[in-house]
Amino acid sequence: QVQLVESGGGLVQAGGSLRLSCTASARTFSRYTMGWFRQAPGKEREFVAAIFRSSGNAYYSDAVKGRFTVSRDNAKSTVYLQMNNLKPEDTAVYYCAGDSGIILSSLRLPSQYDDWGQGTQVTVSS
Repeated sequence: QVQLVESGGGLVQAGGSLRLSCTASARTFSRYTMGWFRQAPGKEREFVAAIFRSSGNAYYSDAVKGRFTVSRDNAKSTVYLQMNNLKPEDTAVYYCAGDSGIILSSLRLPSQYDDWGQGTQVTVSS
């Protein structure tokens, strides 16, 4: 099992930016597809973005496409989520997740990820 530790959340005004980081304990980090999910109070956990293990291709939800960028540094076993032009509806707890066996068609499904971080709060004020 891989331990994931997120950082970088906080309070920001609408239109501002934050960068989340997620560092993994895995020595084979490059083999993991990494995803970012978020959960607002009273809502289900939803897919935000993912970066596939082999290709490094990035995928986004429609809600964040064009505003968020996911990237990875395999040498540091870290995945990032750069969030620009934040909106109040982006307020949520953000989680990173990883899995070494996930397939492309399933990377938007929380149930397909084995390893999860503890979450970091992002609050966007209007």
